Amino acid sequence: MSKSVEFFFDLGSPATYLAFTQLPLLCAHTGSELIYRPMLLGGVFKATGNASPVTVPAKGAHMAKDLERFAKRYGVPFKLNPYFPINTLSLMRAVTGMQMRQPERFMAFLDCLFQALWVDARDLNQPETVATVLDEGGFDPGQVLALTADEQIKQALKATTGEAIARGVFGAPSMFVGAELFFGQDRLDFVREALG
Repeated sequence: MSKSVEFFFDLGSPATYLAFTQLPLLCAHTGSELIYRPMLLGGVFKATGNASPVTVPAKGAHMAKDLERFAKRYGVPFKLNPYFPINTLSLMRAVTGMQMRQPERFMAFLDCLFQALWVDARDLNQPETVATVLDEGGFDPGQVLALTADEQIKQALKATTGEAIARGVFGAPSMFVGAELFFGQDRLDFVREALG
């Protein structure tokens, strides 16, 4: 497959969840490979001086309505998480670890966590809640916790985050088709066009 979309993402972004629901079908329709690139959005924000839209009250309120509009358009469940923003450092280490160590369970893991955050609106800032969500999803919380402490996994997440920053990423979701960056789930039409 010569065409591909690199999907730089962080679970803590509601717009990323919406992109996550749409990209597999978009790539299937265009005969393209979808490459998942977990990164740490907090690290990207720190490096670029960017911040979540919710830090600007008027923008945050508009964003919430916009996300609901897109969820309705896509026909996917969505609930803005009342615990947003979520500190995703451990979660994104776990995602990176699952991708590296148990790739066959990677998609189920993403489904489990995106569902918990942006459909069920669970408080994943709380380790106990994370453990419950993982257990309910058929994952061993102890094994997942061990992944988050693995030095190789930590370094892999740092490296992907650094690569994203070096390539011009300033937020999530960010998609690349070749060298071209497309930011935001509302740019998926441009991603489709770039894939031809």
